[in-house]
Amino acid sequence: MRLVLLADTHVPKRAKDLPGEVWDAVGAADVVVHAGDWVDVPLLDAVERRSRRLIACYGNNDGPALRARLPEVARAELDGVRLAVVHETGDAKGREARCAAAYPDTDVLVFGHSHIPWDTTAPGGLRLLNPGSPTDRRRQPFRTYLTAVIDAGALRDVELHPLT
Repeated sequence: MRLVLLADTHVPKRAKDLPGEVWDAVGAADVVVHAGDWVDVPLLDAVERRSRRLIACYGNNDGPALRARLPEVARAELDGVRLAVVHETGDAKGREARCAAAYPDTDVLVFGHSHIPWDTTAPGGLRLLNPGSPTDRRRQPFRTYLTAVIDAGALRDVELHPLT
């Protein structure tokens, strides 16, 4: 099962649209995971149309129309992998322990908000992933997104994709 992980797309606030490479990845994926800050409903509609399956939450920049359609925390089980998606996880310091305590029934937590790519594993085994932003690099060298594979109940091949 091929996954594309996105967050902080901020369309049309930071960009008029997603980069073509990201749209290609969305079309090729079995599951698209989006950790909030869509900003505008038309992007959600477009991702829903182009993806086979979407697992998504809202972010702090998402207004009432997006919040009416998306949860604060999205959850799904994909081939035995328990996934949670949330926009904010708080300060980087102590993130692993804090999230492991908050999401004890989760194998993989996808989050956004910082625009900073993140890939760590908490002592209890919770994998934390932040794909960065495909439209707004902020202080990072590149705009980014993640891809991954779920196979036989395990998350594999997590890859950060820099966008030039």
